[in-house]
Amino acid sequence: MDVVRMLEAVSLLVPEDVATDNDITVSDVWDYLAHDEWEVALDLLQELGDGWTAPTGFWEELGRAAGMLGLERSREWCWWRGTEARVGVIRADLALRPASETFRCTPIHGAGVLRPMWDIGNRKDDGARELDIARLWVEFAGELAPGAQAPVRLLPLTAARWRHLAPGDRITLYETSVAGGTATILEVQPPSAYEDHVLRC
Repeated sequence: MDVVRMLEAVSLLVPEDVATDNDITVSDVWDYLAHDEWEVALDLLQELGDGWTAPTGFWEELGRAAGMLGLERSREWCWWRGTEARVGVIRADLALRPASETFRCTPIHGAGVLRPMWDIGNRKDDGARELDIARLWVEFAGELAPGAQAPVRLLPLTAARWRHLAPGDRITLYETSVAGGTATILEVQPPSAYEDHVLRC
């Protein structure tokens, strides 16, 4: 299947009443596809994915299309969103400690490369702290420098261990034994009802 047919197939999944903040709808996507504006159509479909509970398949097909167009970050973003559809969404406001206070002196890559440990309140049987791993995606930026602050998304290695978190909770990032930053939870969403059913089957 070529990229045009792939984007057309994905467009058919979007409900007609879904619109972006700029009132873009799936009809606009079809207009761009008709004029061979494939990258624009793909970008708009990603935006429309925020307006409804898009299933994993929607994001997987968008990711394949992005890969065919050579759009690496878009491909990774679609993969990320497809995984969120299966395991749930965790968004947080992360503030990194300055380089003078921790080992990190270079920016964090924004596209889900880093897999740091987090203190999210879990404890061992003896009461000792137990750290949990989650990949980190920096929203709206390609990287996050030491001392900077930005909204991020987290993909836990074991999602069930993060289900107790709620907006307002504070968690701590670790790459070494020294804390590298703190984050305040902004949003926690479980998997969609459809995806959760699939996971339980």
